[in-house]
Amino acid sequence: MGTAHVKRAFKYRFHPTDAQAAELSRTFGCVRKVYNLALAARTQAWTRQERVNYNQTSAMLTAWKKTEELAYLNEVSSVPLQQALRHLQTAFTHFFGKRARYPRFKSRKKSRKSAEYTTSAFRFQDGRLILAKMARPLDIVWSRPLPEGASPSTVTVSQDAAGRWYVSLLVEDPTVQPLPATDTAVGVDVGLDHLLTLSTGEKAANPRHERRDRARLAKSQRQLARKARGEGANRRKARQKVAGIYARITDRRRDNLHKLTTRLVRENQTIVIEDLTVRNMVKNGKLARAISDAAWADFRSLLEYKAQWYGREVIAVDRWFPSSRLCSTCGILRDKMPLHVRTWTCDCGTTHDRDVNAAKNILAVGLTASVCGAGVRPQRSTPGGRPAMKQKPLRREP
Repeated sequence: MGTAHVKRAFKYRFHPTDAQAAELSRTFGCVRKVYNLALAARTQAWTRQERVNYNQTSAMLTAWKKTEELAYLNEVSSVPLQQALRHLQTAFTHFFGKRARYPRFKSRKKSRKSAEYTTSAFRFQDGRLILAKMARPLDIVWSRPLPEGASPSTVTVSQDAAGRWYVSLLVEDPTVQPLPATDTAVGVDVGLDHLLTLSTGEKAANPRHERRDRARLAKSQRQLARKARGEGANRRKARQKVAGIYARITDRRRDNLHKLTTRLVRENQTIVIEDLTVRNMVKNGKLARAISDAAWADFRSLLEYKAQWYGREVIAVDRWFPSSRLCSTCGILRDKMPLHVRTWTCDCGTTHDRDVNAAKNILAVGLTASVCGAGVRPQRSTPGGRPAMKQKPLRREP
């Protein structure tokens, strides 16, 4: 892997002046408007069985700016507007490649507020970032240093639902180096009682961040529900309070996942996990809240990109592999294993912890499939498709 070409985003909070906040808010609105106009044009063309590409939408943008109704698009930097069209093109590329759903319109209240600037629309020097249409640099909280000599290729400014402002700098990070190779491998079984169970027997507690703040969240939501609907200041404050609690939950959850995934990647050459379809599992009304709080999909995403950075391997075994019902000692497969059964004794006399046994089986079948050349890291470009993975349970001599 060419480590000099690893691109990494560094995200920081910043505190805009009133003028900067107004300029960025206008930019967010214009970006959303251009995206929706282009999506509507492409959708209409699609009904006529015509294809519209980025170049055509770019020409449309030029025409829109000349109309009296959309003349305000000239008041903001043109670069974020062009980037919005590029993002729409990417969304259609994923749709045609059957990797995503049809692009949806952006909502003023629900969609993420962001704008992307390329090098022609900002100046970065000596830790000072000045965006187009602005006279003063952003007041950025440099919580960690950028790589020495780093020069951002793109800058993304965003505001979350809690009203916090962020700037993300995309730079090449030469400090990302492959870790020394080891011969260690670990199987990982995710769960709800324990967030992770390793084949070594170690268990990582499930912090249940959402449950810890559930009372505060419910109280804030009740206060929001009592506010008169509309654009009043009191309702806006109540909505931001609810968003702030959600942001706190998300930040703590992601921080914990970063620590766990970084440790797994540093300590192991090969990490074997299950190929779970979380979007189907959350349809279970009784477990949906707990599964969402565990964030298994985020765990896998973080684990995969860190493994790619540092020269590690992630193997995902088939979700239908009976890891919990299979004895990791003798290979006997039990017919049933209800969820309430946490320990069980095999006919061979071995007493198993359900989760540790599952992690051991996940590791064994993952390593076997890797050696045999079967489905390693199943492609996500085929939603719902099963990876090439041996279905026959691995048997071991007692």
